[in-house]
Amino acid sequence: MEIMKSRSPISRQHLSIGKSAKVLEVGGGHNPHKRSNVVVDKFVDVNYHRSGDIKVHKHQKFIAADGEALPFKKNEFDYVICNQVLEHVENPKKFLSEQMRVASSGYIEVPSLIGEYLFPKESHKWLILEIDNKLVLMDKKVVGFKPSHDLGDVFLHYLPTKSLGYKIMQYTHGNIETIRYEWNDKIEFIINPSEEKYMKYFTKPWDVEFASKFFPKRTLGSELWEASKAFGFVLLNVFKSRVLSVNR
Repeated sequence: MEIMKSRSPISRQHLSIGKSAKVLEVGGGHNPHKRSNVVVDKFVDVNYHRSGDIKVHKHQKFIAADGEALPFKKNEFDYVICNQVLEHVENPKKFLSEQMRVASSGYIEVPSLIGEYLFPKESHKWLILEIDNKLVLMDKKVVGFKPSHDLGDVFLHYLPTKSLGYKIMQYTHGNIETIRYEWNDKIEFIINPSEEKYMKYFTKPWDVEFASKFFPKRTLGSELWEASKAFGFVLLNVFKSRVLSVNR
């Protein structure tokens, strides 16, 4: 039985990867996941699709390869990571099919539709939403996407480091800025759908009904529990970062 989407991790540092698992990362770029054993990237000498030069950790093997035609055997890996890459690709069907071919499970992270409006990038070809556990991709040109302002410095850099409240919100409502999609066996996706039930989220103003679809209302108890967990994660991360900085 195909399992498909398994969960939405709280962050890319909380993935369901076994200790002995062989891990591939497609498009590690300037920030590869430390758990990856093999990292591939298509654009070696050009940084148009990333924020800095390619980085590879000492324990990792780097291979220059196209994510739409990976040079690996079927199920050669146990897990594949794809972080902030899918929104760039030319042919997402080939790209996602290759990940399902070379690994039995994995993780995909992309900007949400809201995230794309807050910090748009010319290199991003696709708008992406998760609807009913499916990744729905819409070509920006199809819906005439025209961002007016790039607020990335505020929402990606300033607030996450200066505002405890904003950091907690990122954990309690992680899908506001990003989609975090962990899968087993199969990735469910739709490309450029024409059905109104999908199109409306990309083409119409969002109202309370739309908001409740992506951010379901919680009970007061659930809200307090999620906020408490988020506060704990934030404090733990602050502690880890300070301990690491002292020990360096």
